[in-house]
Amino acid sequence: MGSLDEGHLCVEFDNGIEKDPETIAIEDAVKVLLQGLGEDVNREGLVKTPLRVAKALREGTRGYKQKVKDIVQGALFPEVGVHDGVGHAGGVGGLVIVRDLDLFSYCESCLLPFQFKCHVGYVPSGQRVVGLSKLSRVADVFAKRLQDPQRLADEICSALHHGIKPAGVAVMLECLHIHFPNVESVFLDSKHQGWVKVLVSSGSGVFGNENADAWVDFLGLLKFRGVTVEKILSKDSTKQSWCPSHSSPMAKIPPELVAANPEMVAAVASILGSLGEDPSRKELVETPGHFVRWLMNFQNTKLEMKLNGFACGITDLLKPNGEVGSLNNKHMHSELNLSFWSQCEHHLLPFYGVVHIGYFCPKGFNHIGKSLLQSIVHFYGFKLQVQERLTRQIAETVSSILGGDIMVVVEANHTCMISRGIEKFGSNTATIAVLGQFATDPAARAMFLESIPDGTASQIS
Repeated sequence: MGSLDEGHLCVEFDNGIEKDPETIAIEDAVKVLLQGLGEDVNREGLVKTPLRVAKALREGTRGYKQKVKDIVQGALFPEVGVHDGVGHAGGVGGLVIVRDLDLFSYCESCLLPFQFKCHVGYVPSGQRVVGLSKLSRVADVFAKRLQDPQRLADEICSALHHGIKPAGVAVMLECLHIHFPNVESVFLDSKHQGWVKVLVSSGSGVFGNENADAWVDFLGLLKFRGVTVEKILSKDSTKQSWCPSHSSPMAKIPPELVAANPEMVAAVASILGSLGEDPSRKELVETPGHFVRWLMNFQNTKLEMKLNGFACGITDLLKPNGEVGSLNNKHMHSELNLSFWSQCEHHLLPFYGVVHIGYFCPKGFNHIGKSLLQSIVHFYGFKLQVQERLTRQIAETVSSILGGDIMVVVEANHTCMISRGIEKFGSNTATIAVLGQFATDPAARAMFLESIPDGTASQIS
């Protein structure tokens, strides 16, 4: 498998939809990755995954085929400045800033999506202004490429400066990169930080000097968003600390990992080429290895078999006479905000959040330890998953240990909701599984739901 010859014009169809050679090549590469994880590419949940992944990647990198000139051209409008006296306004010297543009891009170091809030401003000159929507569209052109934050800010700034020829352009990005733990470290680090956050800026013209007066006005209009000059990272520090694949203790790619999975590494390199990138570019040389190392967290292994040792004896403890006893002799217990990390099997994109578990146990018995429940959550999280199945598996496993009266609520943020065409930033998904008394007792369900704090799904960040 590799990139297709330039002269290859084969076009395939899927349910009547035409597929170009690049999409076909990415599909083939994704099948290699799934097989490397020990998965059956023909099982129901994965049959369309290669096409879904290909479409998401092509959509998420469409910026390579877009030109700023096509966006800005025809969107410049005449606007006079101050008629009399000294001042700056309108089309001559009046600062214009568009704030809080929610966008996403793909990290060039690990191929995981990252989201960012973009603030972009310019000082008009020549008695003309640009349509405000074009500032967002230009930013999105460069976001839809493989990026790092500082280069992204620089490219947006440079493109706007050359496209609208203002007195100056200022760009500030608040970036969030998911910091996904590996399957070994997550059991050892209960305080894992789920995000890497950076704030970067770029300026041209009157914003070319970071100490220029123009920045005072720009930052003054952002202070209500909690943005201050002290939080802005230097270009050098951004390079050093941005992607967890470089900055975490596990950043160095084990040679044995690459040696053991050459087909998977080659498949990722093929994907880069199919997206229009050069896999030999220095910033991308290690990207295939980084992505494969991360993906191997979800290798199809029988992690649930490790629960056998936990289950032995616990059920007997809760049922000393072989019976749980009447419902009136049981108390409700709960464990809230158990963090989890998983991988959507439909798009090969991460989803993450918290799990809440409620259960009844007999009076006089101590409730089960949080560490066991957290282990169960991780065991089922580190797989190719869907949230509904994850919720059910956790409920059934806890039920087999504690008895049948179990309720599980999973709250999750799905990367596929922001890094595909829908781009629904801030959305959250909740799923519920109820067994035993919880299935028949609305009051018990209500009591447990009342115990869940507001906004718990975002606490992992």
